[in-house]
Order: sequence, then structure tokens, then C-alpha cells
Amino acid sequence: QVQVVESGGKLVQAGDSLRLSCIITGSTAGITATGWFRQAPGKEREFLGRITWSRVHTYIADAVKGRFTISRDTAKNTMYLQMDDLKPEDTAVYLCAAKRGISSSEDPKNYDYWGQGTQVTVSS
Repeated sequence: QVQVVESGGKLVQAGDSLRLSCIITGSTAGITATGWFRQAPGKEREFLGRITWSRVHTYIADAVKGRFTISRDTAKNTMYLQMDDLKPEDTAVYLCAAKRGISSSEDPKNYDYWGQGTQVTVSS
């Protein structure tokens, strides 16, 4: 089994930066990628980006490219989401997930393990 735990969400002001963390533990053999998503009230879960497990290749969705970056500390099995120039529309629950297999990393249905999420609120 794989455990996924996010942390770092809080209330910030527009223009601030914030870094979220995601620790992945347990039976990580076979994990191919980990990803960040967010979900605002009444909206669908939105893909933000992913990082491959073995080669640490990153991909950021166009909607947040230039403001958000993903990185990973392989020694700590921890993935990070660095968010800069935050806007009120970035307010959401941010979720981390891990997947096995080679299916698309942009579709949340392809992820096998999810954290409970961390709330990010951006005030104007």
C-alpha cells in the first residue's frame, strides 16, 4: 500500500508564494509518476502537473505554467509544488496523487493513490 500526505496549504494574499509538500511512503515499487491536482468548490478536479518517479521528468499544465513548478527530493520521497504570484482564482483544495502504469498522467482517473488534500486560500 502507498500513503500520500500533503501539507503546506494556508491563507495567503494575492501575489504571495507558497510551497506545498507531498510525502509518498509505503510500497512505492511500480509507481511511475506523481501528480498535483486542485479542486475548487463546484468545479472538476484540475491537473496541474506531474513528475515521473524514476527519471524525475516534470510536466506543468499550460494553465499554471510560468507560475507553478514541481520538484522532488528523491531521498525524502517528497514532491513539492512551488506556487508563485498566487491569484484568488487559485483558491482550492490541492491534492497529490501517485499512479502506476503508463496511462495518461493528466487524467485523475488514472491515479491509484490520493492524499486528503490541503486547502489553499488566496485573498485579494
